[in-house]
Amino acid sequence: MTPTKAAIRSEAERLFAAFRAAGAVPVEADILLPAETLLDLYGEDIRARAYITNDPLCGEMVLRPDFTVPVVQAHMVHGADPARYCYLGEVFRKQNPRESRANEYLQVGFELFDRIAPEEADAEIFALFARLLAPLELRTTTGDIGILMAAVRGLSTSNKRKQALLRHIWRPKRFCQLLNRFAGRAPIPKARARLLERLATDTPEALIKAAGTFVGLRSPEEISARTAALIEDAASPALAESEATLLYDLLNLQAPAQTALAHLQSIATMMPAIMPAVDRFATRLKALQGRGIDTATLPFETNLGGTSLEYYDGFVFNFHAADTALPPIASGGRYDALTGVLGQGQSIPAVGGVIRPDLVARLKGSVT
Repeated sequence: MTPTKAAIRSEAERLFAAFRAAGAVPVEADILLPAETLLDLYGEDIRARAYITNDPLCGEMVLRPDFTVPVVQAHMVHGADPARYCYLGEVFRKQNPRESRANEYLQVGFELFDRIAPEEADAEIFALFARLLAPLELRTTTGDIGILMAAVRGLSTSNKRKQALLRHIWRPKRFCQLLNRFAGRAPIPKARARLLERLATDTPEALIKAAGTFVGLRSPEEISARTAALIEDAASPALAESEATLLYDLLNLQAPAQTALAHLQSIATMMPAIMPAVDRFATRLKALQGRGIDTATLPFETNLGGTSLEYYDGFVFNFHAADTALPPIASGGRYDALTGVLGQGQSIPAVGGVIRPDLVARLKGSVT
């Protein structure tokens, strides 16, 4: 049942009022935003789905695809510490024409900036969302992409390989392809292998000259640097089998949160780099328990967030309907690094989430 605009607006106002009652200060964000910084931070998915235009005075602009980045930008300029914000407004995203998803919809959100007790802040946000959405009996999943990032940073391999894996952590298929290649479990792509064969006998400069007329956006210097990086990578030893196995274990971990904690603590004895992130996970579970969340049954997936917005770097969560064709009814997570990127040298731990009032109204209409 498709809800009316009035029903959606009413639901949005109800959620917005609940966020204000939880201590959040209402904030606004421009609908038309500078595109360059915004799209770099959101990642490839939203970049491909954003409505972009060129303004003769302001340059490339984008219709607001989300509230978090502009809210963080405003907070890092003159925000209080700690701070809680809420917002209500339209966001805009292109959709696959084969899917019947809205390209303009209301978003209601809550953002919390608190450097004193980040795990308590995670629990506060999640428990608030769980309480507001409880009547809908949604399927909930939590995760912690920070554990996976810590594991990658602790690998015994080159920094370039670590950065490649971290860059694709939000694209699970590509991430696994790289991991397989770095671990020696998959061959080098054929095109790259042929190029490396040529580079074994010819310099990059000779190959560029032999190619004839220069075509493309990359300069000869950039091409030479890229080929040097390929040669360096090909000479790097394979990732240790034991590390690759542990990383695959992390990628595939899906279990109730308390069970997942015990498993992660055992992995941490063999992969010490993840211990601080696992300790934060344990602290978060205690905070969730303190707010009435049953962590013995709360679903957890280490890799949850791997297809989410690229600014998430810690705790993540989703609320889904039984109808798997629907996008998440609500989602959110921790984005500490984002505040550092936008803070010009300043940073503060931050977590937030959004709810789709149109989907909430739709689900309410289907059960009335």
